[in-house]
Amino acid sequence: MKKYFSIRNIAAILAMAFLLAQLVPKKINQSDDFSKDISTVYPMDASVTQILKTSCYDCHSNHSDYPWYASVQPVRAWLDHHVEEGKGELNFSVFATYKLRRKYHKLEEIVEQVESNEMPLNSYTWTHRDAILSSEQKNTLITWAKTQMDTLKAHYPMDSLVMKRK
Repeated sequence: MKKYFSIRNIAAILAMAFLLAQLVPKKINQSDDFSKDISTVYPMDASVTQILKTSCYDCHSNHSDYPWYASVQPVRAWLDHHVEEGKGELNFSVFATYKLRRKYHKLEEIVEQVESNEMPLNSYTWTHRDAILSSEQKNTLITWAKTQMDTLKAHYPMDSLVMKRK
């Protein structure tokens, strides 16, 4: 009886599958449009802009800078999924289009995520060491977000800012 699934055949099938996977087109996640960016809604100094671009924009904007290894499947699919998930939670590139409650809530979440060291993700900072936030950078970002929240509270009643609980 002949073996149909020898190690050599399995390896050849896996190699062919890997090569075919490379033909799946890469998602293009770039945009030169900054007209709806968070920076058009809220003032930010250069330090806040730099923190957001270095530690947040790759996953939370339409301005992702993919690493060289993003060209290889299945890494590409994983990164595309990760970026889409991140943008689904918060997309700085379209922040100006968010409703008032959502803007306020996202600023709250920025504070919470940075204070609890949940962002940026460890899986991101493993390969992007410059994205690790120092204590000073965390304080800068938290202070900036809280200042924007205070400005909103000064101009709008709280019931127009707080997400309604179900």
